[in-house]
Amino acid sequence: MTRADCSRYRDELRAHLSEELLPFWMSRVLDKDNGGYITHFDEHGQDSGEDEKSLIAQSRTLFTMSYAHRFGYGDGRCGEYAEHGLRFLLDRFRDPEHGGLYWMLDRGGRPVITKKILYGQSFAIYALAEYTRATGDRRGVETAADLFDLVQVYCGESAYGGYLEMFERDWRPCPPGAGGGDRKTLDVHMHLMEAFTALYAASNAEIHARKLREIITLLVTRMFTEHGTGIPQFTVDWHVAAQIKFEIVWGWDRFAEGGAKANALDNTSYGHNVEFAWLLREALHQLNDDIEPYKPLIRGALDHAIRYGIDETHGGVYVEGAHDGPATDLAKEFWQQAEVMTGMLDGYSEFNDRRYLEAYTTVHRFVMRRMIHHSTGEWWPLLTREGEPIWRHMSHSWKVNYHTVRAVINCIERLTALLDREML
Repeated sequence: MTRADCSRYRDELRAHLSEELLPFWMSRVLDKDNGGYITHFDEHGQDSGEDEKSLIAQSRTLFTMSYAHRFGYGDGRCGEYAEHGLRFLLDRFRDPEHGGLYWMLDRGGRPVITKKILYGQSFAIYALAEYTRATGDRRGVETAADLFDLVQVYCGESAYGGYLEMFERDWRPCPPGAGGGDRKTLDVHMHLMEAFTALYAASNAEIHARKLREIITLLVTRMFTEHGTGIPQFTVDWHVAAQIKFEIVWGWDRFAEGGAKANALDNTSYGHNVEFAWLLREALHQLNDDIEPYKPLIRGALDHAIRYGIDETHGGVYVEGAHDGPATDLAKEFWQQAEVMTGMLDGYSEFNDRRYLEAYTTVHRFVMRRMIHHSTGEWWPLLTREGEPIWRHMSHSWKVNYHTVRAVINCIERLTALLDREML
């Protein structure tokens, strides 16, 4: 990558964000009748009509609007859209009897699934903290801090450390197996790190810093291998567990029939590994902690993705593969491209290793050429290795705007920093 390349890639991302991606969402996401956000769109960008509002999609969209506003996009409208989503979250998702946030509402805002799922609580903390960082409105961080306290009381698992993840409405653990009550996952703990980072940035409270450091230690010592690769699922006492499908779960349509993944005990996600690397770096920066002890793990995650995950023939990054072996799922998923772009730019900034710039370039070009559905403005959810759509929706409860908008903003910021620091 030359300085001219860097400038061109930044210009491409700026044009995509301002002319395609943000306009896609700003023109259709507000539910003016019921409050909150409409988050289900078909391949043409038309509302596909699902009668649901998930905690995940509402929180992620609140985060996205807040994040875009904090970085100066939308001429103030993103801040207004964020406040619109905040009001719906506070008015409709909060459980007045048991505390916490429901998992699923219908489109009108009535509870449909009242379970308390830690994955959802974590994204709400992340979004609410980001809202305060972006707007200065203390309702966000105050609600996030209340949720944080509930998570410590009801979800913290004191015998072995970490957090349990699946609960009934009254915070009783869900049954084992498909109920998820006997599992701890990398996905949830990584996103708690992300949420606690934002919460500490908004609150500057020592308890939030302490719990952030605890979860970093747990992730590093329990959930990653010597190869820099994450292990998806564990038993409560930290034995590696087969990656099974839960009754209430994210991404379950990526599982084969029978509810368990192939190669369930030797399976890692390139996107999660690289996302963890840059989120860890951000957490350490927020804490003002020394990054040096963590550099081997960060490099391991990046190098593993380059060795096994980057497709040098067709571009982009594969879905997943073995901890020390080739990819086993050669499809290209939208969020993995987004997170690898951010992570590789962070890797170059930290280590001055041009392999990370080359990996970024490979993914960037694939995204611009294949991943973005330019006639609508959003990204395809899942492509073949060659770049043909497998899934064709633009958005649903599991595929909204958080990965795409965040990554484009992050990459614009990082490319600008590289140009300003004259690292090219």
